[in-house]
Amino acid sequence: MLKSSSLDGLRFAFGTLSVLPVRVHRWDREAARRGMLGAPVVGLVVGGCAAGLGLLLLLLGAGPLLAAVASVAVPAALTRGLHLDGLADTADGLGSGKPAEEALRIMKQSDIGPFGVLTLVLVLLAQVAALAQLYADSWVRGGTAAVTAAVAARLALTLAARTGVPAARPEGLGAAVAGVVPVPGALAVTATCTIVAAAWGTALGPYGAVRAAAAVLLSLATAELLLRRCTRRFGGVTGDVFGALAETAATAALVVLSLG
Repeated sequence: MLKSSSLDGLRFAFGTLSVLPVRVHRWDREAARRGMLGAPVVGLVVGGCAAGLGLLLLLLGAGPLLAAVASVAVPAALTRGLHLDGLADTADGLGSGKPAEEALRIMKQSDIGPFGVLTLVLVLLAQVAALAQLYADSWVRGGTAAVTAAVAARLALTLAARTGVPAARPEGLGAAVAGVVPVPGALAVTATCTIVAAAWGTALGPYGAVRAAAAVLLSLATAELLLRRCTRRFGGVTGDVFGALAETAATAALVVLSLG
């Protein structure tokens, strides 16, 4: 029974956070809880694909910039661009200056406003620039950064789904996962991901472990600031907010890893 529940959680995670062909059998709170606890596993797979394509292009003679673009494109493709769309919608909602109900209505519209466009452009440029620098410095450093950023992005979703964070709407993905993860579980997953990141960071020299751990923790801190802003502004989280948190965490992780 426990094994079946764990598999249902992984199906929920991959079925809602990626386009990989996984059939979600359960859509209840227990499956959502296990799924959000397993969200970093989705990040590991997505990040591995992103790093793999970037490294393949480098092996075939491409430059670091093209490899970086490919590594940024893979997560977008494997999520149907939903996280980027959520980032743009959240930026429009926050930038509108409207009351919560009207801001949420703006976020549900299919078009993207000026705040969303500007945010998308700056975030994608930051991700590509950071990865290009990392790939130019070292293939290993660039590849591990792509994986670390993808894991950090999904780990931010685990923390955002913790108990005490309300949903802004009664329907949608935000409502399905809001508050499903117990705080001790979220902290345990965070500690595990940080330790694992530090472990693979040791391959990059004496400061690699510190840099990798710092990238995870600082990316989560950045996402937490956005989460608190959104919960105050909208009254809770939505699917768009989750997407914005993922992209914010990924970008922050890449920036930290590109420093030093």
